[in-house]
Amino acid sequence: MKDDVLAEFEPHRRELCAYAYRMLGSSFEAEDAVQEAFTRAWKSHDSFEGRSSLRSWLYKITTNVCLDMLKGPQRRARPMDLAPASDAGSPLPAPEPDYMWVEPIPDSMAFGADPAAAAEAKDTLRLAFVAAVQHLPAKQRAVMLMREVLRFSAAETAEALQLSPASVNSALQRAKATMEQVHAKPDESYEIDDAELRKLVDGYVSAFEAYDMNALTALCTQDVALSMPPIPLWVQGHASVVEFMLTAGKGCEGSKLVPVSANGLPAFGHYKPSGTPGLWEPWSITVLELEGGKISGLNYFLDTPKLFPLFGLPPEYRE
Repeated sequence: MKDDVLAEFEPHRRELCAYAYRMLGSSFEAEDAVQEAFTRAWKSHDSFEGRSSLRSWLYKITTNVCLDMLKGPQRRARPMDLAPASDAGSPLPAPEPDYMWVEPIPDSMAFGADPAAAAEAKDTLRLAFVAAVQHLPAKQRAVMLMREVLRFSAAETAEALQLSPASVNSALQRAKATMEQVHAKPDESYEIDDAELRKLVDGYVSAFEAYDMNALTALCTQDVALSMPPIPLWVQGHASVVEFMLTAGKGCEGSKLVPVSANGLPAFGHYKPSGTPGLWEPWSITVLELEGGKISGLNYFLDTPKLFPLFGLPPEYRE
């Protein structure tokens, strides 16, 4: 009986994980939240009376788990949410704790087998959108995601959150106003056809592995932003990116990039030279943000001991 109940929950795991990730900004916390939700659901399965669908019931439990996890004051952010762009020649500041940062999520954790559903979910898994959602108080966050992303009705959302439909509608209006202030509308220019995307991704790999800064910046928007959580510094614009890459980032010359996918965006496991011939060591999970057919964000997530296993990447690269 126990296994039968858990098997009923399993088809919902990825969409619940994507929802918890949007709520929490962390793929690790999202995984924990869904596991806890399944445990709670299994324990109370006998009391599930079928008045709502199993899917709605699991979303309700997952929401409650996320709300419990969000009781602390800390919201996750990106370096560009916390301070203006730095001078590329600035000394690197010390890393900040990992709980401060919005993390990437592997596509394999967030997308199911349905390509149409994946295409629809993509925009709301972008790093910029997930970071913007973190500006909302926890219940507004849940209302926003349930109504605007999951397309739950006001009545379903009210039932899940133990609010009145009027309170849900009011919370949604406030959430939308905040999201507009932080410019978090899905970006229509994000759309790019597969051939163009492949060309852009191949161009990035060639330029980075050759450490050709002219070729790299030619692929980027003028105001491209480079960030490296957990280091709070970020730089903006072609000149700053080039200066940074040729000074503080110089150790990445000669890197190897292994394609992965994260947040519905092109991503790589980035290995840098180890100093031993023929051996490269983990440096970052790199996520490229796109705008108008160019790269608008170079996001290098440096917490490789945690992130490389999450993305199924080996702890070293050898030729």
